[in-house]
Amino acid sequence: MRGILDAAVAAHQRARNVDSAVVRAADAIRSALAGGNKLMVFGNGGSAADAQHMAAELVGRFQRDRPGLPAVALTTDSSTLTSLANDYGFERVFARQVEALGRPGDVALGISTSGGSANVVAALVAAREAGIVTIALTGRDGGAAGGAAEIHVNVPEESTPRIQEVHTTLIHAMCELIED
Repeated sequence: MRGILDAAVAAHQRARNVDSAVVRAADAIRSALAGGNKLMVFGNGGSAADAQHMAAELVGRFQRDRPGLPAVALTTDSSTLTSLANDYGFERVFARQVEALGRPGDVALGISTSGGSANVVAALVAAREAGIVTIALTGRDGGAAGGAAEIHVNVPEESTPRIQEVHTTLIHAMCELIED
């Protein structure tokens, strides 16, 4: 048990180097929301849960009462996800939603622990083509998702659990910066 906690602490210590990228990401989101735009967040598996968590913190409240902020997790509508996967393939489940819902000035935040999730990369590419600000929250070396985004927040760890733990902390940091 102690080894797991030590590894988590060490991963968080190494992630301190991403502070400027986290601030840039939070500033981009805050600016978009202040301008009447929205945040679209997406990822697979645990990253889908992180996307839903972030959207919930912004629509609801993070640490203080304030007006709700327009954020949507593109992972939550099972009918949309399954129809898009059936009709267009799983690689397009987020890109198609970005194309349908996104507008210039919005922000698309893709989360991928590997950086290689094809559907996250496709959505970031679609967002950039539509004039939407793109942010990737990744792990490992950032992969194609990191390269597809304007703002890249990378947790340079190999262990998926450690990456996800740091991602949760970074999402909380972004929410706090956005809310302040």
